[in-house]
Amino acid sequence: MRWRSGRRSKNVIDRRGAGRKIAGGGIGTILVILAAMYFGVDPTFLLEGMQSVNVPSSSSETRPGEADLADDPMADMVSVVIADTEEVWRDIFAASNKRYEEPRLVLFAGSTSSACGLGQAAMGPFYCSADQNAYIDLTFFRDLQNRFNAPGDFAQAYVVAHEVGHHVQNLLGISGEVQRLRRQSSDVESNQLSVRLELQADCFAGVWANRTKRGTNIALEDGDIEEALNAASAIGDDRLQKQARGSVSPDSFTHGSSAQRVRWFRLGFEQGDPDRCDTFSSDTL
Repeated sequence: MRWRSGRRSKNVIDRRGAGRKIAGGGIGTILVILAAMYFGVDPTFLLEGMQSVNVPSSSSETRPGEADLADDPMADMVSVVIADTEEVWRDIFAASNKRYEEPRLVLFAGSTSSACGLGQAAMGPFYCSADQNAYIDLTFFRDLQNRFNAPGDFAQAYVVAHEVGHHVQNLLGISGEVQRLRRQSSDVESNQLSVRLELQADCFAGVWANRTKRGTNIALEDGDIEEALNAASAIGDDRLQKQARGSVSPDSFTHGSSAQRVRWFRLGFEQGDPDRCDTFSSDTL
């Protein structure tokens, strides 16, 4: 993936190294982290009712400048990816006479506060619909390569695009409706709704990958899409459960199987049309 000549986003917030003491924690936080063992879930579902935390003041947040990004290639790359998603989704929304509201991407180290509650690196990247921020500890990319065996810069870009996919769902009112339905559902039904939400975010990430071929920020290279597909496969619920406990329980899936995640990302990439990403009406995931 060629990205170094691309535009950098102004919506990247750097909270790393600020040394703040985060309120909350305890056994509740541990349970949340265990429940959120896979990346991408909107933690609103998991963090509701937890002890409130203090959102850092603006003085503790920085927008990294060009000089900062030049010394931090991973953050630099993420900034270009976010900038590209801004352009892609702005154009898609405009085609439907809608206005795209850009999310912020918050870089943190270890833990941070959000409007959804305490975020921890162990949860992986996540999107909070309450403040329209995506959060990521960049050490997750090391885990993506070493733990999940999914290396490559486009695998990392897929992770970011997936979180932006959740933002798109939020703007379209999909996340709120799913949240409402989950509160009225059994555990199994709630998990099934979560799977459909996550697979749609994968499909939206594929739509972005399709559209980025037409832009000027990022140029795809041979093997990039394979990197994203490998990452989607590596974090399927069935593979993660098999690795963690040696067995698979489909009723407990919250993100979808490896095959499902690959299928929906590929569909979004091949079609380039978010209307084809209606996982909620599909009989076959």
